[in-house]
Amino acid sequence: MHGCDRGRVAGVDEAGRGPLAGPVCVAAVILPQDYDLPGLDDSKRLGAAKRERLAPKIEEQAIAFAVEFVGVAEIDRFNILQATLLGMQRAVGRLHPYPDRALIDGNRAPRLACEAMTIIGGDGLVASISAASVLAKVHRDRLMCQLHLEYPQYGFDRHKGYPSAYHLERLNALGPCPIHRKSFAPVRRLLVSPVGD
Repeated sequence: MHGCDRGRVAGVDEAGRGPLAGPVCVAAVILPQDYDLPGLDDSKRLGAAKRERLAPKIEEQAIAFAVEFVGVAEIDRFNILQATLLGMQRAVGRLHPYPDRALIDGNRAPRLACEAMTIIGGDGLVASISAASVLAKVHRDRLMCQLHLEYPQYGFDRHKGYPSAYHLERLNALGPCPIHRKSFAPVRRLLVSPVGD
């Protein structure tokens, strides 16, 4: 895994594009050259306990980091891709010092005040993107566990809003709650044909 170390480089990644509920979360991280984060990898390859152990170490060692949530209202208004790009703009914009370059996981980059470069699979290749993927996932999972306390009947602590069989069963039985994404097909269908029709 390499740092792509020309100037101050921010890694940027998101968590939560696929769920039917909750926000999308974007993180941006500038790591120092001498970071010491053994086991750092794409968050999807790490278990929850390992991510929770890594997150505070990333936050301690980072030159700068920012975590940004884009809520369901903006997701429904703009679509998930545009909402994600908006979150990336906001997260990078909150970095102090501001980066010379941003490396974005995936194939779409937001408009930024610095150079932006996309890297497909970057969360497994570039340390700062991996760090961003871990922070985004950890912060989003924590928020979904908090939202579970408000809407316990949906089991958000289990599936974090992703369309698991259990979530779909609860959604179909109860109908959507305020944190469901109305623009996503399984939710939109229930708004057109409510539960019990």
